[in-house]
Amino acid sequence: MATTLKVLWQSFPTSAIDDDLYTVPASTSTVVSSYSISNTSSIPDVVRLMVSVAWAVTNLKQSIHYDFPLQWNDTLAWTLWMSLSATDVVRVYSQNWTSAFNLFWQENT
Repeated sequence: MATTLKVLWQSFPTSAIDDDLYTVPASTSTVVSSYSISNTSSIPDVVRLMVSVAWAVTNLKQSIHYDFPLQWNDTLAWTLWMSLSATDVVRVYSQNWTSAFNLFWQENT
């Protein structure tokens, strides 16, 4: 099994819809070590981070952070160990399109 450390995956959603940030490739497992969400503007934002199992349609039960209020020029950073399987999807949402999402992980093939 080969292990590849990934520095980050970034997204800056440009519409207020759930955006696929990262999909685990076929024949791969992933361990997410941490993530950050930064509101880059001078107005508050509302953000979401969700994990969809096997390309499932977005559902409330997938929520890690759901409609989390993020103040202007603020950052939410978490360290966690979240295991994902092939075809699992990390989705993000920024109500005002002002927040940047960064994901750090390790892929195993």
